[in-house]
Amino acid sequence: MDENTPKKPKIRPLNPAPQRQEEAPPQKPKRRLPRFLLRATATLVVLAVALVLVAAVAFRDSLNLDSVKRWFTYRSLVRSDSGRAESFPYGGELTDTFAVLDGDLLVCSRNAISLYSGSGTQYINQSVGMENPVVNTNGSLAVVYDAGGSSLYVLGQRTLVWSTQDLESILSARLNKNGQLTVVTQAGGFRGAVTVYDASYSPVMNVNLSSAFVMDAALSDDGHTLAILTVGQTNGAFSTSLELYGMDYASGQYTPDFSCQLGGGVVLETRHTASAVWSLGDRGLTVTSHDGRSSGVSWADKHLRRYTLSGDGFAAALLGKYRAGSQAELWVVDAQGQRRVLNINEQVMSISAAGRYLAVLTSDRLDIYTDELELYNTLEGTQGARTVLLMPDGSAILVSADSAGFYVP
Repeated sequence: MDENTPKKPKIRPLNPAPQRQEEAPPQKPKRRLPRFLLRATATLVVLAVALVLVAAVAFRDSLNLDSVKRWFTYRSLVRSDSGRAESFPYGGELTDTFAVLDGDLLVCSRNAISLYSGSGTQYINQSVGMENPVVNTNGSLAVVYDAGGSSLYVLGQRTLVWSTQDLESILSARLNKNGQLTVVTQAGGFRGAVTVYDASYSPVMNVNLSSAFVMDAALSDDGHTLAILTVGQTNGAFSTSLELYGMDYASGQYTPDFSCQLGGGVVLETRHTASAVWSLGDRGLTVTSHDGRSSGVSWADKHLRRYTLSGDGFAAALLGKYRAGSQAELWVVDAQGQRRVLNINEQVMSISAAGRYLAVLTSDRLDIYTDELELYNTLEGTQGARTVLLMPDGSAILVSADSAGFYVP
């Protein structure tokens, strides 16, 4: 065909015939489960939920978040069926000072500071020269100092973080939860000096007192309030006072925002939380909030044998009618002064608290209680152990004359 010949146009119908759509096949009706099966399934679901709730209530103390933490923390630690790991020598003696540092065993003697893992691996072996080693920990950090001496060491992350040998007659040293350090020393011309260091161990506050002797000091866990304990005379009688200072770094002159009398007892241990100061003494326990309210209990008619302020929200004291003997009462006291009492008819070698747990070591058994004094776990056959150190997850370290071992419930 010639290229110049015109092409015929295509003719399209104006009304094309509609395309026939295929009809979908009819759907089969869905089969329904018989009514009795539906009822049986619902009943089984309800029973399963009920069993889970009953188990959660019955085993709330053993099947909890702490047991999960223990599993992850100690899954590589070889243990017996009872939960005890193999003991290891710690290179010291029972007269040494022991503490738990971030899940490890800290041993402080006059000549060395050592840190051991649960399997006995030694991470720190620091040579020192101290006459009276004392340890204070906040969980992740520890401060070791020579009471009456000039040496002080801060440890953490399985290493020596900071140290100084230039302090004058250290009376006490404490770490708060933020890692801030408070040190009480003797100072010429004063009856005591309190220095607060920040987390990098630079001094940020210094209080010199001349009106009374400083016995102890502690910075609150939030770092906003400094508590200072002093001893002096009131109306001719011996008395202990508590003074609270605001952390005003811009001012060089410090006066207490609040002060109160704690009576004529001797304060043996102090703890300063974010809201209150716990003062445990030979005559009782006093909890003083930052707004001036106080609560506590008295045991002036009993002999204080052992004590601890390391539990979360409670203090524990082992009290007896006589100084010696197997009969005693274990008191657990909360911040409101409410107490729970457990009668004990065995010789108690050691007590320890951490988290919500309290450990009581007797001559042949370790009992771990909750802060409600409900029995959480028991380990038989602890002959030879003389000291127990509890950790916040409920696990413990047992220390004997020449070795130590971890116990995981």
